[in-house]
Amino acid sequence: MEHVTTVVVGAGHAGLAASHHLSARSIDHVVLERGQVANSWRTERWDSLRLLTPNWLNRLPGLPYDGPDPDGYLAMGEVVALVERLASVTAAPVRTETAVTSVRRTDGGYRVTTDAGEIEAGTVVVASGAFNRPAVPPLAAAVPASVLQVTPFAYRHPAELPDGGVLVVGASASGVQLAAELARSGRPVTLSVGEHVRMPRTYRGRDVLWWMDASGVWDERFDQVDDLDRARRLPSPQLVGTPARATLDLNALADLGVELVGRLAMVRDGKALFSGGLANVFALADLKLERLLDAFDSWAVGAGVEDEVGPPERFAPTRVPASPRWQLDLGSGAIRTVLWATGGRPDYSWLDVDVLDAKGRLRHEGGVVDSPGLYALGLPVLRRRRSTFLHGIDDDARAVVEHLAGHLG
Repeated sequence: MEHVTTVVVGAGHAGLAASHHLSARSIDHVVLERGQVANSWRTERWDSLRLLTPNWLNRLPGLPYDGPDPDGYLAMGEVVALVERLASVTAAPVRTETAVTSVRRTDGGYRVTTDAGEIEAGTVVVASGAFNRPAVPPLAAAVPASVLQVTPFAYRHPAELPDGGVLVVGASASGVQLAAELARSGRPVTLSVGEHVRMPRTYRGRDVLWWMDASGVWDERFDQVDDLDRARRLPSPQLVGTPARATLDLNALADLGVELVGRLAMVRDGKALFSGGLANVFALADLKLERLLDAFDSWAVGAGVEDEVGPPERFAPTRVPASPRWQLDLGSGAIRTVLWATGGRPDYSWLDVDVLDAKGRLRHEGGVVDSPGLYALGLPVLRRRRSTFLHGIDDDARAVVEHLAGHLG
């Protein structure tokens, strides 16, 4: 039986950040990865995807951005290279192609079973990712067999799909990006829209995420958030990373010819039925955007940066279709593909410790899991609102490893 102080599960940016801070405290550890370093970026992303965050914001532990295009957005191959570079810079003790099949409590900590053997560890850091499996709703079972169903985890490019119409379900960042890509490929696209976060790519001459960073919106701690569960479930903002720094909201999609419909409520007798109230859904997203921009403007005045940025802007309301359809016959042949852009969920099938809630999510307080010596990293709003993004992992990992070290002591 091999013995180490800490096992880190996952060699993405979160697991490698944990390794960086464990090494800084001279805590012996291994990082176990079921595939290769940055496995999910390699295998579960579509070809044209770019990060939502500008390059200057992709700060990783000991690895600030030093490239020639700070305002650009990394393509997937570049993200993989960045995470591989982090592994190299931190000299992380990664074991690739080593799948964890079980983690169980023992008297002294945890027994970690892998397809290469067993390890006894005093502590375990779960950094296996927040979105390992697509979250496809049960109503997908009622979609006619003649219609191809796919998720962003498996989709790569439009040419893989059959000719004909596509129903994209979900209007977060993934949904709007894929709807735009498919529309530009010449396919008729219908986008089913539920709750969403509208956001311009730039505001007052700066990337909107500069405002989120500089104004302190991302600094809010998890224990200061009014509705933490809701904050952790919010869809990703409607953003896309392009050289033109273009805004991709529902108005832009409508201009591309994408048909907007309400939330997919059910599939019955081969027909997709959509909820009403699309105008209210749009109005709520517009209202939240206005409040966010007002907060940015107030911060700019208080911080004395009014002269460093452009004048305040406001954006046209989301246009409501004159007569949005409430049903779509999936068996007519007009729709050949349903793309479920409905998010993802973690996979803890290997975690044999009673730390999951009724919805299969880890019970934790800021990454300290409800089992002594068990920790988590890489989850949305883990410790602060910025935890969702690459640049939030350094502070999260530092705090979690500090607690881990105290537990060992």
